[in-house]
Amino acid sequence: MERFSNKCEQYFRINFENKFNFQDFNFTMIKERVSECVVAFDPSYIRKSGKHTYGLGRHWSGCAGAAKLLGFAAVEVALNTAFHLHAIQTPKSKEINLLHYYCLMIRENYLYFKELSNYLVADSYFAKSEAIQTITALGMHFISRLRDGAVLFYRNRELKTGKRGAPKKYAGRVKPHEPDMNFFTLCYKTNELKIYHSIVYCKAFKQNINLSVAVFYKNGKELTRKLYFSTDLKMDGMKIVSYYRSRFQIEFLYRDAKQHCGLEDCQAKSENKLNFHFNAALPLMLRKPLSD
Repeated sequence: MERFSNKCEQYFRINFENKFNFQDFNFTMIKERVSECVVAFDPSYIRKSGKHTYGLGRHWSGCAGAAKLLGFAAVEVALNTAFHLHAIQTPKSKEINLLHYYCLMIRENYLYFKELSNYLVADSYFAKSEAIQTITALGMHFISRLRDGAVLFYRNRELKTGKRGAPKKYAGRVKPHEPDMNFFTLCYKTNELKIYHSIVYCKAFKQNINLSVAVFYKNGKELTRKLYFSTDLKMDGMKIVSYYRSRFQIEFLYRDAKQHCGLEDCQAKSENKLNFHFNAALPLMLRKPLSD
């Protein structure tokens, strides 16, 4: 910043200690530009130096020489473009669980997210009961990916027989490589991708989820299968896959900020200065919309 201005390095270093509401600023800019979007969140490692730098606590990775940074971004689905909203550093506390802290940050900031979209999207690390309960309790829906061995069951559709005893809850375990077409429907098909869709029960979450099994092909041969899900039981199967895959745009925000905006180059130690630097370095927009 000193290089491209008439101010010295000390000027910026001192003023970085001042607090600025980046979330309000970014939120206002995003509201003017996006239409259909989802809110993605994802942690990233940030290299730090110095024994007294804020963030060198329990969640500091000595192996990677880096600390965690949790970022939120609005992803414009049509343009497949990410807009940075807010970045939060992990705390020093040795008592708080990292996933619990992330859920706490979602609760504190969800009013911003709800203004932009009803859907929060994150990778499979967050596909846990605590995260899902936190998000659904706020009146929002969560989209993520399940591990391949997730325990899922078909819901029993049989009518009551009138016999004694409770009716069966489930009609067998879901086998993603052998989907039962009595329960699944093929909602999308191309040479590269097929998507099967069904409402199933997830044992880990103890609730019904909207499941999309995406089968990817190359040269007519199956490459892999991925299990995507949404807590919105009325959501279209193709939209679940599309919304989740748009989540990856937040990774480009981190990449560009590290390569071109000096995200990891700040040598400040205080929490305020680091917070100012991280949010200033993360680009609000990954690239210009096509209409520009």
